[in-house]
Amino acid sequence: MTEADVFARLRLIRSPNVGPVTYRQLIARFGTAAAALEAIPELAARGGKRQFSPAPENSIHAEIQHLQKYGAKMLFMDDQDYPDLLAQLDNAPPVISYLGNIALINRNIIAMVGARNASAGACRFARQLALELGERDIVVASGLARGIDTAAHQGALPGGTIAVIAGGIDVAYPPENRALQDEIAARGLLIAEQPPGTEPFARHFPYRNRIIAGIAQATLVVEAAPRSGSLITARLAAEAGRDVMAVPGSPLDPRSRGCNQLIRDGATLIQDVDDVTELLRPIDRRMTMRSPPLFRENDDQEAPKFDSSDAAREAVLRLLSMNYAPVDELIRQSGVGASAVQMTLLELELAGRLERGAGAKVRLTG
Repeated sequence: MTEADVFARLRLIRSPNVGPVTYRQLIARFGTAAAALEAIPELAARGGKRQFSPAPENSIHAEIQHLQKYGAKMLFMDDQDYPDLLAQLDNAPPVISYLGNIALINRNIIAMVGARNASAGACRFARQLALELGERDIVVASGLARGIDTAAHQGALPGGTIAVIAGGIDVAYPPENRALQDEIAARGLLIAEQPPGTEPFARHFPYRNRIIAGIAQATLVVEAAPRSGSLITARLAAEAGRDVMAVPGSPLDPRSRGCNQLIRDGATLIQDVDDVTELLRPIDRRMTMRSPPLFRENDDQEAPKFDSSDAAREAVLRLLSMNYAPVDELIRQSGVGASAVQMTLLELELAGRLERGAGAKVRLTG
């Protein structure tokens, strides 16, 4: 990949209203990131936004220079080292930055998450379990949060651990975990989707959680309250077809209710390392399927065509509302064809009028 290719790809994904799904569709339609950048102002105008400016070139130059100065590297979706399991997600990040041993990313991985205000007993259990998993050549991934995440990383350091952070690769959060984050970058693997310098906000954590669940064969929740971020990670893992495991706890402790509910709903009950390893199967990389290669540039195969018209746009708009609707249902009810629906949604998203949700669902934002 040339420097110009890297620059264009990064500029495309950093442009306003260009998310992972839109990025892949633009590459599929126009073949290269450079061609997509030239086309998106017109597409956004058809979606209702009169002026659209891609990400400023100087900010992309600054990001690349910052990563180089910090010692971090970028990994694009069609790079050889990009994690196979993560690539299976429809909304897999087109680019991630990393520090550390990238070879860990395609080993057997368990995601271990849990409460930030975890009990001492749960932290001890997570730390010991992570250590024992490492002794069995299993990498533990987590989100470097307080509580269970921190304990999991500490226990897994000798055998290999991956920390997925919500902010930029150079931002330590929470601040008290700076030393641990640096140690993981030196001895394990540190991953970030956001540009360097990005402070983590609430909206960033669900994106981080999908990466944690996406790189792992299974997700284990050690302790979690209902409606916690850990349960979001477990739900994302289940939606991706991965195993979900949970450690049971006392019904009198609110921090255990999330795990107990997961077990009630079908998650595998975990009491020790043998329970975890019994559930895992070694990864056969020859059988691992990546997402359809819509994102590949310079492919000899003809790219799928995405066409739209005023009539198609009106038909799709009539079906959209502020509530999420499945894209498949829009295709079925509109009667204008899948390519016209996809292009209309692409135009609306570039114009800032559409939001994509989990499970291939969309809604109008205003």
